[in-house]
Amino acid sequence: MFYLLPIAVPFAAVYAATRILKGENLSKYDEDIPVTFECEPESDGLKEMNAYLYDNFEMPAEGHKGGEPIASKRERFDKGGLVRDFPNVTFTPLSIPASWGDIGGEWVIAKKSDPDKRILYIHGGAFTVGSCLSHRSLTSRLAEMTGASVCAINYRLMPEHKRMAGVEDCRTAYKWVLENGPDGPFSVKKLCVAGDSAGGNLTLSTIQWARDEGLRTADAVVPLSPVVDGTFSSPSIKENISTDHMLRPMLGNILNVPKTLLLWGSFKELGMSPSSPVVSPIFGDLSDLPPTLIQASSAEILHDDARRYTAKARKAGSDVKLQTWSHMPHVWQIFDNMLPEADDALKEIATFLKGHGF
Repeated sequence: MFYLLPIAVPFAAVYAATRILKGENLSKYDEDIPVTFECEPESDGLKEMNAYLYDNFEMPAEGHKGGEPIASKRERFDKGGLVRDFPNVTFTPLSIPASWGDIGGEWVIAKKSDPDKRILYIHGGAFTVGSCLSHRSLTSRLAEMTGASVCAINYRLMPEHKRMAGVEDCRTAYKWVLENGPDGPFSVKKLCVAGDSAGGNLTLSTIQWARDEGLRTADAVVPLSPVVDGTFSSPSIKENISTDHMLRPMLGNILNVPKTLLLWGSFKELGMSPSSPVVSPIFGDLSDLPPTLIQASSAEILHDDARRYTAKARKAGSDVKLQTWSHMPHVWQIFDNMLPEADDALKEIATFLKGHGF
């Protein structure tokens, strides 16, 4: 019997550690929250959108085991914001001082933007791509529709930097935007934190940190299709893989990796447990959060991330509202030149922010 100990002890240790990496069982937050807006699956706009996603996400990823190379992906993302004209807003570079080097970005200002009402916008891009340039279609519309000045930042990206570097940049930007506007140092009167996908993750992580630090609370929070669970445990991760034409090619073959290997691989890459609230906000304390509007598509793999986060936050007493659209791609709000539903979603955001002082 004792001869089994050299095998049993390490196995038990790995098993126990894996359970810690996995975190609590989130299935208890599975609630049947109905789709808010039913959309036409065969609309001309959606057909154009799906063709665009094929040309710009699926085709570039073909022949690459890990998906499209990061360098070309970054160039393509930024080009998307540079080829369009935004005549109703101005873009002014900004620099946020930090001990490790300045954080870049830009102020996005419309004609009637109020410098005392600010939106800290955190872009998406799987923590590896994207910038203030790539998301100009979103930040410009937010500035126009809300009357707020939008502070769009460029946090440090992986894999050159650890995930925690981006987290630190967002925290630094949060503290900075409380006291600095487009016209110089001045305390904010109304603050919203918003972001999409990976930026939605950083948005939710940042507001939980700000609450714990006792900082001035945001007046509103708007995560779009946020990543909330780094353990990839929600059912829609696999159930919606065939209908998510944006994230499927971006993820490559990562979802085919056995769950245990995925957890340990994430631990090595992140430098912390994938169930840490720092990188997976749903595992944290979701009480006493600012009023929050989450938008997601029922067709994307992150649909259940949004539903679970909403259910847990509501049970914790926080004011969190979830709006879902059927058949839409991941972060469809950025495609306002193709999809009427993008304009509809942005109007819902503007209404939400107006209700909170914007």
